[in-house]
Amino acid sequence: MSETETHTPSTPARKPDTPAGTPDSGLKARLDRYFEITRRGSTYGREIRGGLVTFVTMAYIVILNPLILGGFSADQAAVDVAGGWLPNGQVAAVTALTAGVMTILFGAIARLPFGFAAGLGINSFLAVSVVGQVTWPEAMGLVVINGLIIVLLASTGLRELIFNAVPRQLKIAITVGIGLFIAFIGLVDSGFVRASGAASPPVQLGDNGSVVSLPTAVFVLGLIILGILVARKVKAALLIGIVATTLIAVILEAIFKVGPSFGQNPDGWNLNAPVLPTSIVSLPDLSLIGQVSFGAFDRIGMLAASMLVFTLVFTNFFDAMGTMTGLANEAEVADDKGNFPRLKSALIVEGVGAVVGGATSASSNTVFIESGAGIGEGARTGLANIVTGLLFLAAMFFTPLTQIVPLEVAAAALVIVGAMMVSQIRFIDFSEFSIVLPVFLTIIVMPLTYSIANGIGAGFITWVLVRSFSGKAREISPLLWVVAAGFLVFFVRGPIEVLFGA
Repeated sequence: MSETETHTPSTPARKPDTPAGTPDSGLKARLDRYFEITRRGSTYGREIRGGLVTFVTMAYIVILNPLILGGFSADQAAVDVAGGWLPNGQVAAVTALTAGVMTILFGAIARLPFGFAAGLGINSFLAVSVVGQVTWPEAMGLVVINGLIIVLLASTGLRELIFNAVPRQLKIAITVGIGLFIAFIGLVDSGFVRASGAASPPVQLGDNGSVVSLPTAVFVLGLIILGILVARKVKAALLIGIVATTLIAVILEAIFKVGPSFGQNPDGWNLNAPVLPTSIVSLPDLSLIGQVSFGAFDRIGMLAASMLVFTLVFTNFFDAMGTMTGLANEAEVADDKGNFPRLKSALIVEGVGAVVGGATSASSNTVFIESGAGIGEGARTGLANIVTGLLFLAAMFFTPLTQIVPLEVAAAALVIVGAMMVSQIRFIDFSEFSIVLPVFLTIIVMPLTYSIANGIGAGFITWVLVRSFSGKAREISPLLWVVAAGFLVFFVRGPIEVLFGA
């Protein structure tokens, strides 16, 4: 036996999966080994703070999702073809429940700090485009089918193969594009960037080129506070900045009584006014659970329903893939090829999020890019997800508390996180234009079309075409060609539907 293999009973050999300096027994040690907290350079304190920050930046979904899917009355809700609509309170309850369950499930299985909630792209698609043709239960049935297809693709390994077929340069571009997308979301949510109402320019700074509203000023103040704290490498910088700016917002609202905008007052708070609640506890109404029907194929026909499912699958599939890529790089858990631990499990659980979201009428649940805020706070493992998920479950009973932090404050955190993610651009090879063009389109199309999937599609198509005609065809995976062809169909699905009368 060699010297390196010798050990005495008093100093037992440490198991390979036990980080140095960590106790070998006890609940804390087992949690450390399971979530790889020490191995990933994190601590319990960072994970808890990261989970809390992720929840704070995601909590708005409990308010926003009901406004998109439901309403307080039929005259201001998304009404389906049968005259049905989803009550706001019921949607809020299942939104928090589903987000909590899926966030915890993902954290426990994939062990990564990626929060889950109702995807904003899909819920808007359902409310605007789908329920005009089918009922709400039938729309949620399509979401469930979409999720089952994604789970099948993930469990057979096809989704992982597609993920692995994406070149590293494109994966980095996806991270950068998501960073710009997150920042753009923050700028729009805060009112710092607004639609001009004109053909050119389509967007403008604030109101007529000027920052005039108090909520937008709070966003700017929060951005400065957060930026200084992060630049000075203050521990819990994002959490401290969010809390401090929220307190300032509460004080200013108490003095000036700006109130929420309700889509009418451009100077109001975008979603919720930062006021202390008169009540704290409310009992959740979970009546929407199980309100699912698969009658859409009978109502609108096989082809039309299949095209809706196709759109859901493509959006869900590649939005999640892109978000996971960006967050994994930001959390520094991705390898040189852009892959991360337990990739297959993560992809399967993400598909389950669509199934569960449809079954609860909360809409498809997927990875949230706002998780980058928690990662920026130091979260590196699934333990942060457990914290975030438990807070979402608590939010079912304490929904008034989730309304204290205004969207403008969360928006400031998103811009900071976006800046952090854009810094990954330094790893992109700009020496070849056959790389530059696909990378550029991936990055720029995401924020400009408000879609991660669109950016990925533009990048994939230009990558296979430009690289092939530049003499690099042998370097391209055949699977990437198939996906690029699928994106072509995705981008021209409108004319296809018209051609076949869908």
